[in-house]
Amino acid sequence: MGYDVRLIDARQVDELYGAYSCRRFYTSKADISGVCVKLYTEDHGVADMWDDNFYSMSDNVRSHARVVSVADPERGMEVLYNRTTCTAFLFNFDYYGWIKSIALAVASDLLEDAHRVHSVHGAALDIDGKGVTLIAPSKTGKTTQSWGLLRVDNARLITDDWYFVRLGNGRPLVSGSEKNCYIDADIGDVWEEYRPLVQTVRFDNKGRGIGNVRWVNGYGSVIPMTTMRHVIFLKRDPEDRNVVTELDPGEAWEYMECNDLCNPHQMIRDDRKREVRKRFFQEYLRDCDVHLVNTVLPARETQERIRRIVL
Repeated sequence: MGYDVRLIDARQVDELYGAYSCRRFYTSKADISGVCVKLYTEDHGVADMWDDNFYSMSDNVRSHARVVSVADPERGMEVLYNRTTCTAFLFNFDYYGWIKSIALAVASDLLEDAHRVHSVHGAALDIDGKGVTLIAPSKTGKTTQSWGLLRVDNARLITDDWYFVRLGNGRPLVSGSEKNCYIDADIGDVWEEYRPLVQTVRFDNKGRGIGNVRWVNGYGSVIPMTTMRHVIFLKRDPEDRNVVTELDPGEAWEYMECNDLCNPHQMIRDDRKREVRKRFFQEYLRDCDVHLVNTVLPARETQERIRRIVL
């Protein structure tokens, strides 16, 4: 992971607020699965992307969590986090993708402890009433393949990056976290249907920007929730000749454990949190059909293999 998270106490939070209170911040409140997360940033472009990315929360609602992004040449790039107040100070972050992921991680920390609502760093879709999720480490094709699945008849997007899960009777209930997606500039190179969308997006210094898939797929193409049935793990291993492998619950958990839950953005990593997440994922994976897909084939061939599983 490209940044470190250091825990701080409430006294240090007060000191940091005092040190940076004179800065001219743009502020905005996001509704992340019912959690009001307030952004403070000195970068107008970051504030605009945040507003396009997340559903807004009323200004009359007090924030439950805060993300304060500050430029300070006397510090390195790091995150200071206070778990009591759910406040994260981000120093010298110029990548919006990390800023929004930390906001999601802070909301997840609160929801996990206070409401038993758990988070998954992955894409989720509803295909003809069946939930499908793609979970994978970076650079294995998760975004490419999830947007490929969105081209299927009766496919609707929940999220392409991060979602929340409630466990109970029946299949797990999953809900999205973002209003619009943070997409790569090259998504239209793989799936030509998305070229008109790419032309409307203002991309940042990392070649990514906020895109509204409804402009291409229609306003019914994004829905808030579904029940999960298919879990698709991805890997890219040229030495493995198997393209599709069905996994039992034990093998599925082993994959998640070996890949840091496919989520580099975890604010707390102590023993208690690890145990909470282990119990959640073991139950979640037990309730779903799980397959591992090796993405060594060209993107369209890999897409065809995934469709054979879920359709």
